[in-house]
Amino acid sequence: MAKGDKLRKEAWLNRRDSFRRKTEFRGAPFKRILIVCEGEKTEPDYFKRFRVTSAVVEIVGKGYNTLSLVREAVRLKESARENNEPYDEVWCVFDRDSFPAHNVDNAWQQARKRKLKTALSNEAFELWFVLHFDYITSAHTRQEYQDMLSDRLGRRYEKNDPEMYADLFHRQEQAIENAQKLMNQYNPRKPSQDNPCTEVYELVMELNRQK
Repeated sequence: MAKGDKLRKEAWLNRRDSFRRKTEFRGAPFKRILIVCEGEKTEPDYFKRFRVTSAVVEIVGKGYNTLSLVREAVRLKESARENNEPYDEVWCVFDRDSFPAHNVDNAWQQARKRKLKTALSNEAFELWFVLHFDYITSAHTRQEYQDMLSDRLGRRYEKNDPEMYADLFHRQEQAIENAQKLMNQYNPRKPSQDNPCTEVYELVMELNRQK
């Protein structure tokens, strides 16, 4: 075989093998993740901004809270399994707010018992946003967190702001570090009393792994 023909054949074989690898990757089953949010806009809008490419992520805002949210997540999980489209992970995203302590703790425990993952914030989801700027160890109300965000953003913070992901992205590693430091203070966990605390960073890290 002439040298030129040999080189052309090798180049063709390399392209063929590369195509096969890409095809096999596309054909591989993607991880399926369901995120069930207590809030109907703020949390879903934020998580939808993650550019996930190696998983199928479904995000729903139900307007439920604590135990009712967990029950709905379980229902969706079982329904998907019955339809032969099971989720690999199901996350419940909810806040402590002013709900009775036993409701919050029970919801968290029931979620773990049913193999659901939790992204609980005490007291509010906005704590996760504030941790992009500061490491704080004192408890605050939702309104106080919103006021902090307005100060740090240099504009009035509004719930359901679709730009929060983009505005905070460059500080995300700092937020994860701050949230982990907070979490390490609470052992054993008592979700209704661990304040301030947020598990949202665990879901963020999972979505980042799927980019």
